[in-house]
Amino acid sequence: MKNPKKEILITGFALFSMFFGAGNLILPPFLGKNAADAWHWVTLGFFITAVFIPILGILAHARLQGTMYDFGKKVSPTFSLIYCLIVYAISVALPAPRTASVTHEMAIQPYFGTDSLLTSSIYFALVLVFVMNRSKILTLIGRFLTPLIIVILLSIIFIGIFSSNTISTPTIFDTPFVSGLLEGYQTFDAIGAVVIGGVLVISMNFNKNTSFQEKKELITKSGLIAGLGLLIIYAGLIFNGAIFSSTFAEKATRTEVLTGLSTQTLGNIGTTFLSVLVALACFTTAVGIITGTSDYFKGLFNNSKKAYTITAVIGCILGVVMGQLDVHDIIVIALPALMFIYPITIVLILLNILPEKLATPTIFKAVVIVTFIFSIPDFLQFFVNKESLVGIQNIIPFSKDQLGWVLPALLTFGITSLLSKKEA
Repeated sequence: MKNPKKEILITGFALFSMFFGAGNLILPPFLGKNAADAWHWVTLGFFITAVFIPILGILAHARLQGTMYDFGKKVSPTFSLIYCLIVYAISVALPAPRTASVTHEMAIQPYFGTDSLLTSSIYFALVLVFVMNRSKILTLIGRFLTPLIIVILLSIIFIGIFSSNTISTPTIFDTPFVSGLLEGYQTFDAIGAVVIGGVLVISMNFNKNTSFQEKKELITKSGLIAGLGLLIIYAGLIFNGAIFSSTFAEKATRTEVLTGLSTQTLGNIGTTFLSVLVALACFTTAVGIITGTSDYFKGLFNNSKKAYTITAVIGCILGVVMGQLDVHDIIVIALPALMFIYPITIVLILLNILPEKLATPTIFKAVVIVTFIFSIPDFLQFFVNKESLVGIQNIIPFSKDQLGWVLPALLTFGITSLLSKKEA
């Protein structure tokens, strides 16, 4: 590499841009509003699932130098195929439509008062046009868009920090750390790391003479830069949500909190500008999700252009249907899916970051199976009477906090590792 520091900064910014979805912006301020005086515990929990795990996912991709399929193939090829299909289905059905919903609530409805169905229809019609044409306009927008949003957000954060506001309200969370941890699921960033991390890593323009160790160092340092950037933005927005918590209505939505925060710090002009930028960022995110999913199914069917087109059309139709819901409804709908797929994704990321001798196919199979089994109560609570699960939750540690899979997965990893050493 001719200029390693420059390469690290460029790559770090690219990683930051990949994770910095506009839809995620509405989560930290709302979390801070509800966390209030416990904002630091919430930030720590949010950091683990919204920053730390996703960055580990990028490092795992750098180590594998493969695709999302490679993440689960040690469990079995069939499992990996099913896992990929589920992840892509979730990506198209939830985070993509959420971008339309955020756009409507922040940039369309306040100024034009139009119906959400109209917004989502026009929005995904345009998405389909860009997906089918792969226009370079998106690259140009993305190149200037993220820096502008960062400047605005840093302005909101610093103006808020140096304001005269103080945290005067108590937290509404019983366990702030766990609440932050679970809210981090809603960023979809761990899934994002698995879905597009491989594409980003493989598509980096490495010098042919660059060694494996140099590549690893580049990705590691870039990942740390991206993670630091996300932590600063997230922590700043959570803290500002906390110090301005008393100024928001009790039932204020996530988009209302972000809009209110920007109005109080930047004024109406700043809020309008932020709304437009967020709408554009949401659009690029939606195009990226639909394009990535369509590419996957195109490859699954022997590079069939027809498969690409059909997937893109179905994805956009789903976007119209789901995108007319408000952000809160989409987040509620997403919870069961996230409780099902996120623990498995986290486990796959952690196992793939380990050396081969510590993550054998046997360990992969055992840990993933146990994680899946002990995640079932967290998933079922959205479909059955919660009282019927009390007995199971009392037996499984942390199950009441929807983290019943954590200890069993750790124990399984430890026991299986010991047994593998004895056999060796």
